[in-house]
Amino acid sequence: RLLGSKYEEKAAFYLMSKGYKILEKNYLRKTGEIDIIALSSEDYLVAVEVKYRSSDRFGSPFGAVTYAKQKKIYLTLLFYMNEHNISLETGCRFDVIGIYGDERLVHITNAFEVR
Repeated sequence: RLLGSKYEEKAAFYLMSKGYKILEKNYLRKTGEIDIIALSSEDYLVAVEVKYRSSDRFGSPFGAVTYAKQKKIYLTLLFYMNEHNISLETGCRFDVIGIYGDERLVHITNAFEVR
């Protein structure tokens, strides 16, 4: 957990440097967890999943965001929106930040859609 927190902080600083406003970190509810909830400079509500991999031996960080994980993130974001009285008409996006063992950070915006 300590290692995960380190890389989630790195991702949060990266997002802030790009003009995002961090609203929540490690938002945990019965539906799941969202590593970072942010507001983008374009006013999108963004749920960010952060994945670290020391190597590609077990696949890329992005491969770890399975459909089941995506669904949990989606349901948890709905819970967040309800809890904070945010309209369902608000533009939302799901991003994934992958961090590699060499500290390289890759940010995929709108990484997945929930159907």
